[in-house]
Amino acid sequence: MSLIRFMKHFSLGQQRILFIFAILILAILYFRFYRHPLSPPEEEIYKEIVVEVLGEVRNPGIHLFQNPPTVREAIEKAGGLKEATHFDTGSTTETLKTGTLLTILKESQAPPPSPPFPKGGYGGIKEEVIKAKLGRMEARKLLVFSIPLDLNRVSAEDLSLIPGIGESLAQEILAYRERRRGFRSVEELKNVKGMGEKKWRAIKSFLFVER
Repeated sequence: MSLIRFMKHFSLGQQRILFIFAILILAILYFRFYRHPLSPPEEEIYKEIVVEVLGEVRNPGIHLFQNPPTVREAIEKAGGLKEATHFDTGSTTETLKTGTLLTILKESQAPPPSPPFPKGGYGGIKEEVIKAKLGRMEARKLLVFSIPLDLNRVSAEDLSLIPGIGESLAQEILAYRERRRGFRSVEELKNVKGMGEKKWRAIKSFLFVER
């Protein structure tokens, strides 16, 4: 009743304006808090470290890590070595980047000669040693995990895997790279023949230049 008495103090035209104003306020509140509720604070984006382990391990394949692993940790995640063999521990503590291909190889190694030994002989029996070789995962696998390709190492075939890059543009990119002796930045792609601003924006996240 108090609201009705309050409204009587205004003319009909003023009441209409107040009514429209009230509807507008309600509409703003509706769209602000109901249709578009306040979002919680943005959480830190978690990005897994992707490492492929091949060779003399029990479970070869692609393995995911929460933090950059060492060579030893990657081997353990892949099930460990197939058999108990002497392991060259020189690189086991090296930290691996995402997209690394870790290949565990078994090599025969001759022990140092210990005289006296027969002429032409080595004075011992060859032993098998496990060594770790570091490389880069295949381009198609990197792209599956949204890992960018190194613009100064990628091949024409790899570039053609990127949406928006055809065979002709891939060849233009490599020709430019050869003339300039490498890219200094991804932005330099704008100078490549056939590379417009729109296309560059579409593909730039797929590539990087290692510094």
